[in-house]
Amino acid sequence: MPTVISVLGGVGLFLLGMSVMTGGLKALAGTKLRATLGKAAATPLSGTFWGAFITLLVQSSSATTMTTIGLVSAGLLTFAQGLALVFGANIGTTGTGWLIALIGVRVSLTAAALPMIFAGALLTLLGRGRVSAAGSALAGFALVLFGLTTLQQGMSGLAEQLHPADLPAVYGAGVSWWSSLLGVLALIVTGLAMTAVMQSSTAAIAVTLSAHFAGAVGLDQACALIIGQNIGTATSSALAAIGASSTAKRLALAYVLFKLIAAVIALALFPITTPLLLQAAKGVDGVTLLAGYHTAYNVIGVAVLLPLIDRFTAIVERILPERGSPLTRCLDRAALATPIAAEEAVRRTVARSLGAMCGSIDGAITTGADIARLERASDALRQAREFMSEASGPPDSDEEEDRLTRTLYALDYTSRLAEVASEAGQLAPASGGPDDLRARELCGEAMRNAALVADEIGTLPGDADQAVPIGEAAAAQAMTQLEHCAGALRDLQKTHRQQVLGSVASGAMSADGAIARVDAVRRLEALAYNAWRSAAHLVEHD
Repeated sequence: MPTVISVLGGVGLFLLGMSVMTGGLKALAGTKLRATLGKAAATPLSGTFWGAFITLLVQSSSATTMTTIGLVSAGLLTFAQGLALVFGANIGTTGTGWLIALIGVRVSLTAAALPMIFAGALLTLLGRGRVSAAGSALAGFALVLFGLTTLQQGMSGLAEQLHPADLPAVYGAGVSWWSSLLGVLALIVTGLAMTAVMQSSTAAIAVTLSAHFAGAVGLDQACALIIGQNIGTATSSALAAIGASSTAKRLALAYVLFKLIAAVIALALFPITTPLLLQAAKGVDGVTLLAGYHTAYNVIGVAVLLPLIDRFTAIVERILPERGSPLTRCLDRAALATPIAAEEAVRRTVARSLGAMCGSIDGAITTGADIARLERASDALRQAREFMSEASGPPDSDEEEDRLTRTLYALDYTSRLAEVASEAGQLAPASGGPDDLRARELCGEAMRNAALVADEIGTLPGDADQAVPIGEAAAAQAMTQLEHCAGALRDLQKTHRQQVLGSVASGAMSADGAIARVDAVRRLEALAYNAWRSAAHLVEHD
C-alpha cells in the first residue's frame, strides 16, 4: 500500500508541477509566443522547428496547439502551416523525457527542490508581472523534481513486487513471433490507457522511465509502452474537439492520424529497433536510450509526413469539410485566448460581412430588388461584437491596441451600413433627374469597389466559399476608386438637395416628392460613406 501511495503521489506532484511551470512559462513568453508562432511557419520545415523549440521552452504541447488553432481560425496561418507547428510540438514535448532521464531518476533532488518551491512561491505571491510568472515557473519546476523523487521511491518498492517477467514478453529467446506481437499490442494498449487516465503522456512516460530505472520493466517492454503512451496523447485532443470549431476538429483529426501513422511505423520497425537498443544498453543506460527512442519515434513520424503535408491536409479537409456560415467561420472560440488572433478573427468577419452587404446593395441598385443577405450579415456583425467582448485581456502593445481600435472602427461603420441598408428597403431606380441617376451609379460603383477590398481581406487561403482575391495592387486601386466615389457622391448630395428643394418653391415639384428624392440620395451617400470608412479602417489596419 505505501508503494501505491508513493507512486500516485509522485505522479500527482509531477502533474501539478508541470501545470504550474507551464503557466509560468506561458506568462513569461507573453506575446512572444503567438508572435513567434505567427511568423515562424513560413515553410513546413521552419514551422516544425519553431513549434518544437517553443514547446520545449514553455513545456506544453497543448499551449502551442491551442495557440495554433486560434491563429489558423483567424486566418493568420493556413491549415498546413498550423499542422507543421503541431508536428513540431510533438517533438518539443519529448524534451521532458530527457530531463527525467538525465536528472530526475538518477539522484534524489528533495533537498534542492524544497527550497526552490519556497522561493518560487514567495516570488509568485509577492511579485508582479514577469517576476510572479518566473516564480511560478521555478516553483513548478521544483515540484516536478520533487514528484520525480517521490515517484522514484515508489518505483523502487514496486520493483520488489513486479518483475519484467510478470509482463507480456515482447522479445527474447523462446518468444514466438505471434506471442511477441500479442505482447507488444497488450503493452501498447496499457500505455494508451495510462496516458488516457493521467491526461498527460509526459507523466505516463515518467512512470515508464522510473519503472525501467527501478528494474520493474524491461527495455523492450518500456519501448512498447512508449508507443501506446504516444497514441494516448491524442485522446485528450479528440475529446477537446467534441463540439469545437471545424479548425479544432481538423487539427485534432490530423493529430490522431499522425499519432497512428507514427505508431504503425514504430510497430513495423519494432523487430529491428529492439535488438539494437538492447545491444546499445551494454554501453548506455536504458533510461537515456528510452528518452532517445521517444524523441526518434516522433522525429521519424514527422519526417515521413512533413513532405506530404499538403496532401495530408487535403485528406483531412475532405474528411471534415467546413460547415456553418462563411461569414462567421473565423469566430473560433479557440482564438479568444490569443488577443491578436481574436482581433484578426473579428476583422475578417467584418470584411466578409462588408463584402456580402456591398454585393447585395449593388444588386439591389441595379435590379431594384430587396437587399439580400442583410439579415445574415447583421447577425454576423452581432456575433463579432459578442466575440470581441469575450476576448481575454487588453492588448499587450501599442501596435496591438492600434490594430484593435481600427478593427472596432470598421465594425462600427459596417454596422451603420447595415442599419442604413435596412432602412433603405428597395433601391429601385426611381423617377428623377440626371443627378438622381448619377447618385445611383456612384453608389453602385462604390459598393463594387468596397466588395473587392473586403474580399481581398476576408478570404482565407484555400477557402472555396469566398471570392478569389484580386491581389494587393488591385485592392489598392479599388480603395482609391471607392474613396473617389464616396467623395463625389457627398458633393453631389449637397447640390442635389439645394436644387430639388428649390424646385418646390417654383411649383415644379411637390414637397412630398422633393423630400423623397432628397432622402433617397442621402441614403445612397450614407451607404457609400460607411462602406468607404469601414474599408479604409480594414486596409489601414495592415
